[in-house]
Amino acid sequence: MTATLEAPPKTRRVVFPFTAIVGQEEMKLALLLNVIDPKIGGVMIMGDRGTGKSTTIRALADLLPEIEVVANDPFNSDPYDPDLMSDMVRQQLEDNVPLQVSSKKVVMVDLPLGATEDRVCGTIDIEKALSEGVKAFEPGLLAKANRGILYVDEVNLLDDHLVDVLLDSAASGWNTVEREGISIRHPARFVLVGSGNPEEGELRPQLLDRFGMHAEIHTVKEPAMRVEIVEQRSEFDRNSAQFCDTYQSQQEELQNKLIQAQKLLKEVKLDYDLRVKISEVCSELDVDGLRGDIVTNRAAKALAAFEGRTEVSVDDIRRTIVLCLRHRLRKDPLETIDSGYKVTKAFNRVFGLEVVEN
Repeated sequence: MTATLEAPPKTRRVVFPFTAIVGQEEMKLALLLNVIDPKIGGVMIMGDRGTGKSTTIRALADLLPEIEVVANDPFNSDPYDPDLMSDMVRQQLEDNVPLQVSSKKVVMVDLPLGATEDRVCGTIDIEKALSEGVKAFEPGLLAKANRGILYVDEVNLLDDHLVDVLLDSAASGWNTVEREGISIRHPARFVLVGSGNPEEGELRPQLLDRFGMHAEIHTVKEPAMRVEIVEQRSEFDRNSAQFCDTYQSQQEELQNKLIQAQKLLKEVKLDYDLRVKISEVCSELDVDGLRGDIVTNRAAKALAAFEGRTEVSVDDIRRTIVLCLRHRLRKDPLETIDSGYKVTKAFNRVFGLEVVEN
């Protein structure tokens, strides 16, 4: 006689709470702003090994509220926004076919380093398309990541061609697959998060420029904070459910703050004079193109919305401009000055603020 084992009541993997993460404020702010406004264009996180990059990104995905999707749709189509619907769902609406709506957690897709283009973009079954006359499409990781987070660890080791594909989809919000004259496209709007260690090689400047923000993280030096981080991790490993319960109210508070910020974002105004000064900083730093100006405008608005305000302040720009511009500066191999310091110095000069010399 064989005994049947009952499934545990809660099988979902417990994730370290976002609000419990100590330090790394720059990375956390960049991630939260991209969640409020995904059009910022993603975050590139560069830093030492073992600094909690993956833990923080998984914690962010777990923190986000559930989203409404069209049931059984492989692209997580939004039932109310045509820009986030697959062609099939849009056709159903045109034919007045009622849509079934369900809720699901925001997905976080991990892109493996050895992934092929077919695995990322999806494949078309040419044989089926020719013999049966239907567009047989097997969705890839970009389809799964729509309206979620796409995380690429060690992005500087990823094939440049794949990075191009990811950045194109992140910028346009659509993924197009073409094979033998057959073309299929689907929505692919996601927050792109890349991480890497500078010791393992830099990204090409033209690819780096395509990431909206660039956060630098370093190993915590203060002994007291290191002890706090180690103790927290030990406590989480010992009893993860109890540890998460301790932070439940903080998690819910931050989740509500993000929802309110997303609603408020469209009402946030950025004064014309401040916009001119942002562009002046970009011009003074000799930043190529206009991406720096656009992203800084968006990030400052997202920060104002996050803090419940409808007017962008100079302080909002000060807190976001380094994240938006430091990776867009031209690299001089002989220069020892940190790019973040150069951005801060230019900002202080243009905005007429006191420069405190160390």
